[in-house]
Amino acid sequence: MVTIHDPQTAPARGTRLQGPRRWRWTAKQFYKLADRGCFGDHKVELIDGELYELTRNPPHDTAVCLTRLALAAAFGPGYAVRDQKTLDLGRRNQPEPDTAVVRGDPRDFTTKHPTTAVLLVEVADSSLRYDRMIKGHRYALAGIADYWIVNLVDRQLEVYRNPGPDPARPGRFRYRDVTIVAADGHASPLANPGQQVAVADLLP
Repeated sequence: MVTIHDPQTAPARGTRLQGPRRWRWTAKQFYKLADRGCFGDHKVELIDGELYELTRNPPHDTAVCLTRLALAAAFGPGYAVRDQKTLDLGRRNQPEPDTAVVRGDPRDFTTKHPTTAVLLVEVADSSLRYDRMIKGHRYALAGIADYWIVNLVDRQLEVYRNPGPDPARPGRFRYRDVTIVAADGHASPLANPGQQVAVADLLP
């Protein structure tokens, strides 16, 4: 194919051409789309202004249910354990962690989403890299001190703590401390260190 440039409309030499722009959504726009039914039956979350579809399957859903039950037992009164509910992390970030433990009572969030959590948990199989990299950066940037990934691929628990800037990647955040807990091991939440959660209780 031959492209003919009109010298009257062609940009001057040295002019930098602007390519296609990537649209980044805001939380307000995101909820307008959801209210209009634009996502249909798809579960979608907003991360860094981009829309991500959440895929789920029976093992994933079972692990989410098991995790919610285990954490509800570990934390008890004074905490709400929310599964697959929105966490408001700002104008361009409305993630839906698989499980979030927040201070307070469920009725505290009747009119607004929580903006932080003492513990966030993602259940990962096909989403493992996404939960480690994309979600890990976002949660570390938000200052979430305790982030767990229930890794269904390797049948283990990954515990991420000590969030801060990533010296290897300017502008990115990561967790400096990562602990792998085997299926026969236990982990204690930072917000309730006296309680131990059996990894086996989280796995389907």
